[in-house]
Amino acid sequence: QVQLQESGPGLVKPSQTLSLTCTVSSVSITTNPYYWTWIRQPPGKGLEWIGYIDSGGRTDYTPALKSRLSISRDTAKNQFTLQLTSVTPEDTAVYYCVQVDWAHILYVKSTPDRDFGSWGQGIQVTVSS
Repeated sequence: QVQLQESGPGLVKPSQTLSLTCTVSSVSITTNPYYWTWIRQPPGKGLEWIGYIDSGGRTDYTPALKSRLSISRDTAKNQFTLQLTSVTPEDTAVYYCVQVDWAHILYVKSTPDRDFGSWGQGIQVTVSS
């Protein structure tokens, strides 16, 4: 059973860079056919798909964040990382890392749903001065 655990700062100042790491256990992040995904939920809003890095290291990002977003991985540590630059209070959210398989990735991109994929517990990130 795969386990995912988010880590990173809970508070980030506006204009700074947010860096979050997801540590994956029991499954290698290079194993096909998975998409290692970041999803967030702003306060009072629904789930938002942010982007993914797949088992081959290819990335895909939501257009709304593409200019500020980078997702990378460290295969030796079995971790993948989100970096979001120039954050604003609108980036305040609970951030989740999620393992999604190939059969559901297109659906999850458009309609993130907790019924699909294996989810970390989430980490609250607040952007405030």
